[in-house]
Amino acid sequence: MAEWDIRKLHILRTLRERGTVTATAEALRMTPSAVSQQLTNLSKQLGVPLLEAHGRRVRLTDAARLVLRHAEAVFEQLERADAELAAYVHGEAGEVRVGAFSTAVPALVVPAVTALRATHPGITVRVREAEAQEAYELLATGETDLALSLAAQAPTAADARFTRLPLFADPLDVALPHDHRLAGAAELRLADLAGEPWIFGGSGPWSDITRGACEAAGFRPHQGHAAAGWTAILAMVEAGMGVALVPRMAAERREGVVMRELRRDRPVRHVVAAVRRGAEEGTAAARVLAALRTAAGRTGG
Repeated sequence: MAEWDIRKLHILRTLRERGTVTATAEALRMTPSAVSQQLTNLSKQLGVPLLEAHGRRVRLTDAARLVLRHAEAVFEQLERADAELAAYVHGEAGEVRVGAFSTAVPALVVPAVTALRATHPGITVRVREAEAQEAYELLATGETDLALSLAAQAPTAADARFTRLPLFADPLDVALPHDHRLAGAAELRLADLAGEPWIFGGSGPWSDITRGACEAAGFRPHQGHAAAGWTAILAMVEAGMGVALVPRMAAERREGVVMRELRRDRPVRHVVAAVRRGAEEGTAAARVLAALRTAAGRTGG
């Protein structure tokens, strides 16, 4: 196979456009002798004559025209590669793998992806649902590029591997059966529900959040039922089996459930994003983070 040299092909192409070795040398900021030498070397590499004398000038041979006809496709593809690479460097293109906890997917990730499709169609986001702790494990092993989770499960700020970025504080509301004695109370505090059966997971971040919020209000919650999914939790509340703390962005509308805001206690869960350190600047990941911040601002508002 012939040895193809992009730089020398570019010189040959310029000679075709400029007409003379001198004009080619001026356009490429080379000396005429350097242009001639490069084209002579290219002719040897390809095994065909590329130039022929024409009076005091030179002109391209039929073999040179054949070479350039095929080289044009190469130059076109290289232009596309340059454009895509520039877009990648400037965060206009690329693939970002996002690991996110379940309720963050519809509330934050989907709106962010939808917005990016309109503003940065060259960016592809691949979503992987993961538990809070698992999201950071996937980030650490390189299986995802961005982790979206809860602050309680995030690496510490001292962890040099990651950059943590707070997104917003998601308020926790109380889910009550529609016929609960406090469903229509003028004001509700968490301590008012100290004697109720509570519904929350047996372990994991949501169990810790529920227990922590209740203990901060002065009581230890009695766990009447254990469930991890919000559909199951709200179904049990609707059936009058207990009460539950529900993050606002996870709440589902149910006729038999009354959602009450806790204005005095105002428990929250902090939602954060994390990337490997350095990835937050000048890349597609930075575009995704910006879109997530915008979605978080709308959700928090």
